[in-house]
Parts: sequence; structure tokens; C-alpha cells
Amino acid sequence: MKTILVIEDDETIRSNLLEILDLEGFRVMGAEHGASGVRKAKAYLPDLILCDIRMPELDGYGVLEELRSHVSTAAIPVIFLTAKCEHQEIRHGMNLGADDYLIKPCSVSELLDAIASRLTKRTAIAQLYANEQRQAVEALQRGATFDPLTSLPSRGLLCQQIQRWTSEQAPVSLAKFQNKNGAIFREAHGAIAIFCLNIHRFRSVNASFGYATGDILLKMVAHRLAKLADSHGLLARLNSDEFGIVLTHNPQEAEVTELAQQIINSIGSPFKINGQEVCIQISLGITLTQNLAQHPEHLISQAETARHWCKQHGQSYCFYTSSMDELEVERRLIEMDLTKAIERAEFQVHYQPQVNLKTGEIVGMESLLRWKHPGRGMISPATFIPIAEELGLIIPLGEWVLKTACQHAKVWQQWNSVPLRVSVNLSMRQFQQEGFVDRIAAILDETGLDPHLLVLELTETCLMQDVKATVSILSKLKSLGIEISIDDFGTGYSSLNYLNSLPIDTLKIDRSFVQHLATSEGANAISTAIVAMAKSLRMKVVAEGVETVKQLLVLQEMGCQVMQGYLYSPAIPIAEVKILLQADRRFQLVSA
Repeated sequence: MKTILVIEDDETIRSNLLEILDLEGFRVMGAEHGASGVRKAKAYLPDLILCDIRMPELDGYGVLEELRSHVSTAAIPVIFLTAKCEHQEIRHGMNLGADDYLIKPCSVSELLDAIASRLTKRTAIAQLYANEQRQAVEALQRGATFDPLTSLPSRGLLCQQIQRWTSEQAPVSLAKFQNKNGAIFREAHGAIAIFCLNIHRFRSVNASFGYATGDILLKMVAHRLAKLADSHGLLARLNSDEFGIVLTHNPQEAEVTELAQQIINSIGSPFKINGQEVCIQISLGITLTQNLAQHPEHLISQAETARHWCKQHGQSYCFYTSSMDELEVERRLIEMDLTKAIERAEFQVHYQPQVNLKTGEIVGMESLLRWKHPGRGMISPATFIPIAEELGLIIPLGEWVLKTACQHAKVWQQWNSVPLRVSVNLSMRQFQQEGFVDRIAAILDETGLDPHLLVLELTETCLMQDVKATVSILSKLKSLGIEISIDDFGTGYSSLNYLNSLPIDTLKIDRSFVQHLATSEGANAISTAIVAMAKSLRMKVVAEGVETVKQLLVLQEMGCQVMQGYLYSPAIPIAEVKILLQADRRFQLVSA
């Protein structure tokens, strides 16, 4: 039974309306003025309200405003009763949210038709709201199982699918076996392979091109992976930049290896987004096992452990082995300690001298970050830098290195007879952060270092993310007097296409080429080409990682100007830099 509230100050009209509605089967209640009507509406929440407009104290418009301002009464239909039918009054009421108007006196059929129409509409709205609420719940449930961006299954759904499949494969026999490591598991009739891959420096893609482009990239990665996974197994998005693939048809190692290589090749091809080419790299971890009694999350965790391992060791993909677990535990311990290491002043900046290959004089120092852990001793940058990037600590850490190196360089000018430059490596995230150039200028001003004595080193990958933006930032840095160097030249993407347009001062031959100078024709040819190209563009060349006299002789013959490496000196702390410079120890050059 529907409840109708009649708010009418004329007792005769109010009584007639209540009697008519009661005879029509409605539950009715009356209110003699506006304030009383509002109180009853809030207390009883009727299905519909008939309200006179002209009433003392609180008129119909005031009643409507009061009802619409409260959540509990805002949706109750209100039909105004009025003796006048002026357009201005009707418009005013409609603007406040009135549902209909009845002109007094009205016939019983007009009254009942208006009431039926409003109640029908309210029922329809309630049904629509219920449908929307149900759809919202379904969307939330779907969001828990499917990724809304790529429409791929979520991590949770992937685990369910793995659990379902492994349960189906479980043998009837409950016999248990023990492997060589002492682990107990049920005998299995099949095998399962799980791939876990993530995109390197995906945050930098968002920073360089925007989040919309990042989303498009994720969809395109998902599309390429889906083409490969469709005929093999199930693809899922595990988190923001991580995807998983499960093969459940008793895969063999050869098949898994082939698919891994196909994934590397497919994702390694440039993505064309809004007229720009975006190149990315991935790390791919794989677990292949017949131990189907393991929990799905444990299996995925094994693949993630392998992914961390291959990223740390510079490999494209690798298979999980139990020996990696110890490394994963170590990694997580480093994660916990890394966040506190800056506060505890555990980091140090060491400096590797750069030597002129004509005079033997030191002409510069490259700053290299070192972490002296109170319990583990010196931790390799190759171990903690990738973790710092994942945790988002690379920006504060990089800024600390930059400021410290500038402070030290300002001091060591007193120890050397000629001005001595300091080189500082920049991460992609540092270079792309908002206000980067202003921050560099502030550090130079704070430390008092001559900008001409600062060299900023960036990798090809960093420079090629957004060439137009890169040129703009580099031009601003050059206007300050800072020199720019490309680190690890020849190991990144298509820098050769843009080299002439970038304001670069120095190219650094990567140690991977220098190591094989005396034994590899390919490394020799590439290094020779780099030196020749740099000369034609009036750039300097620095060879890093020089460790043998043979490498030195080859570099001298090519015309390389500067070298650094263990042949002269490893990276040393600032106290030893002072001793080295004050001793004016020149490199004893050799001739062929």
C-alpha cells in the first residue's frame, strides 16, 4: 500500500483529499501547515506528497526546498496544489524540483491520474536505480577478476584458473613423493609453465609521454602478447606494468624457450603511438615445473623471482631455480634497508679519474655511487640501483649524488693546478622530472661550482624517449655552461639518427666494446667508427673500462682522447682523490 502525505492549510480541502485517497486504497496522512508537513515527511517517508503552495509561515516552495535538501526526502515526488496557474509560478516550482501541478479545484480523475503517473515514474526510477546498483556491483566484481584497461584476467582470476587446472590434473592416488631438496609433493601427470614479464622503466614512459600514452602502450603490449598466448595458454595482467602467461598443456622446455624468444622479439619492436615511436625493454622470468601441488601464488612468485634475477643480471629471460630464492630474500632485505640508507649516511661518492691520452694528465673525475652497508659491507650499484628505481628512490638518491659531487668538485679545484671537471650520471627519471633544469641551477648556485666544470652523463635510451623534449632540456643545460655526455654509446637505440641535432659534447665508448678491442674485429670496428664520427662532429671521446695495455694501444691508435679504467685507477673516495691530485701522478703512457 502506497502512503500519501497531504500538506494543506485549508481544513476542508485537506479532509476531502484524505477521504478520496483513503477510498482509493492509499494509506493517508495530513499536515495543516508546511513545517508540520516537513516533519512528517522526514519521519514517515511517504511515497508521494500533495502540497499546497500558498500557506502561512512556510509555503509550498519552502517545503520543497527543505525536502530536496535532505537525502532521505530528496527523491519523494511532490505535486503542487494551487488556485492560480501563472507561468512564472509553475516555472519557479519546476526549477525547485516539483514533479507536477494541479489547479484547485480539480476532478477526482485528474487527481488520481496525476498521482498514478508520479508513482509509476517513481517505480521506474527506483527500478533503474536498482539496475544501476546491480550493474555497479557486477562491475566491481568484474574489476576484481578482469583488468578494466586491457580486459585481461586479473592476478586473482589467473590464480583461480591455475588452481582449477592443477586440481583437475591431480592423480586419483594420494601417494606422496619427496624430491632431492626434501620437499613433499604429490605425483603429477603433467607440467605447467608460468611466464612473468614487466616493462623496464614504465614510469618514465608516463613521465615522458603522459599517462594516456602509457595506457595505450599497455593495451598494445597486451595485444601483442595475446597473439602469442592465444594458441598456448592464458594471458593476464598481474599489476600496472607486469603481465603473466600460463601454459597448462604439459609444456616442454623447448616450447617454453621458443615462446620466450618470441615474446622478447615481439615486445622489442617499436610501438607507434600518436606519430611517435616508443621503444621498451622487458625482463621475463619463467617457472617450469611438474610439482602441481604448489599454491598458484607460489608458482607466480617463482616466475617473479626469476624475472628479478634476469633484470639484475642483464638477461632478457631466464628460468627459475631454487638457488634464486636466496637472492630474492637478499633483494627484499636490501629493499627495506635502502629506504633508510640516505638518512643514515651510508652512501658514498667515489671518483674514477679520466686521463688525457696525449699528456697523461687527469682531466676529469666520474662520480660513482657506493653503498657501505653497516652489516653487509660494500653493496654493488648493480644490485641496489635497479631496486632504487623500482621503489622511486632514484630521484632523491640521484640528487644527493649530484649535490655531493658538486661540493667535492668545488673543493678539489684547490688541489689541482688546472680546472678539473666532474661527471655525474643521471637517471631517466631525474632527467624527465618537472623543474629539472632549475634544480640543477640551484645546486650549482648553492655549491658555488663553475657550471663549465660539470658534465652530465645520460644514456642513449634516456635521450631517445622524447627527442623534441630532450633537445629543449639539453639546450637549457648548455645555456648554463654545462657539458653533456652520452654514456654507454652504441648500446642503446637509434641515437645515430639524431646525434647531429642534439647539443652533445662527449661520447663515451661503452666498456663492452673496450673489453674486446684486442680480440674482436666487431668491437674494434664499432669503436673506430665512434671515434671517427665524434671527430667529424667535433665531439670528445672517452673510453671507459680500460684494463689492459693492449686496449690502451688500440685506443691510442684510433685517436681516442680520454680514458678511464683500472689500468690507471679504480674509483676512489674523496680522501684519496686529494692525495692523488696533490701528488700530480701522471699516467705513464706507452707507445706501440
